[in-house]
Amino acid sequence: QVQLVESGGGLVQAGGSLRLSCAASGSTFFTNAMGWYRQAPGKERELVAAITSGGSTNYADSVKGRFTIARDNAKNTVYLQTNSLKPEDTAVYYCAAAPTMVRVSRAPSYWGQGTQVTVSS
Repeated sequence: QVQLVESGGGLVQAGGSLRLSCAASGSTFFTNAMGWYRQAPGKERELVAAITSGGSTNYADSVKGRFTIARDNAKNTVYLQTNSLKPEDTAVYYCAAAPTMVRVSRAPSYWGQGTQVTVSS
């Protein structure tokens, strides 16, 4: 079993930044790959970024150059630094975990409860 606890969401003006954190507990097998998804009202949940314990990363085109995913393996924590935020980045952001990059990018094994990010114009 894995528990994922997100923090760091909030309200920010366009152009601002937020850092999201996700602390994982439980099996490290299932947290070899971790990622962030987001879901805006009326839209499907989409992958934002993912990272493996070895440091390989994957980003959605819409956030490349603005968001950075990183992890601290010793703390089993993944971070999402969001810069140059836009109103269209407004969504609930979910942490996800799975044994592989492919799996976390398509069908994660575990989900966090989500944290709201709201970007005002």
